[in-house]
Amino acid sequence: MALMGDAGYESFVETEGGIEAFIPLPQFKSEMLDEIRLPFEQTKVIYSWTEIAEHNWNEEWEKNYFKPIIINNQCIVRSPFHEAQPDIPIEIIIEPKMSFGTGHHETTSMMIEGILEHDFSAKNVLDMGCGTGILAILASLRGAAEITGIDIDDWCIRNSEENCHLNHTSNITLKLGDASILDKEGMFDIILANINKNILLVDLRKYVKKLEPGGLIFLSGFYKSDIADINAEAEQVGLKLKSKKEKNNWTALSYELN
Repeated sequence: MALMGDAGYESFVETEGGIEAFIPLPQFKSEMLDEIRLPFEQTKVIYSWTEIAEHNWNEEWEKNYFKPIIINNQCIVRSPFHEAQPDIPIEIIIEPKMSFGTGHHETTSMMIEGILEHDFSAKNVLDMGCGTGILAILASLRGAAEITGIDIDDWCIRNSEENCHLNHTSNITLKLGDASILDKEGMFDIILANINKNILLVDLRKYVKKLEPGGLIFLSGFYKSDIADINAEAEQVGLKLKSKKEKNNWTALSYELN
């Protein structure tokens, strides 16, 4: 999974015989798979692939996959077709489509836990790689003043806009682009980045330039084995490790800018 993640694959499902991996069609190149070399003796990669046509993903999720998720009895993430649970203090409604981030993946749930554990009142927040907008929405519900969500995928931006409307979070501004557009942004008190190791290592310095002194940055999207590399880069840019979470070999780290 880590090697395929480096090759651009975005999500994975473990099966009895291996894994299913998903990547946008324009980014797919079979030769990338031919070049993968596993670090074990007498092993090889065998694969097949198929193109999945766009269809009613909402219906598929409703029937087969997307179930409400409750985190620490403080926050529920559900779809519009699920029953409300008024006994849970914070409710996030996500329209499940083709964007990453319904709270079920370990990295997303750990980022949610981090947001629940910290004070977001009146903070200016940046959500890099916003996906469905779930983290930006939670930041808004936790009292953030203004939130900027950025993603390279136009579909994610459209899905985030829909979800922001569903959750009545009007203080979220969504923008299409990557870290290069941060030059035009102001400063942030808190930065959220649930992406992947390679992007974080390349862009972390750009994030920190936009982080207020004493500000917090939450990172996830990588494995436990990647912590040393992430920490090394974080120290280089003046970040101090504050907390660490781990779930099924996935990791989330939070830092404070010295």
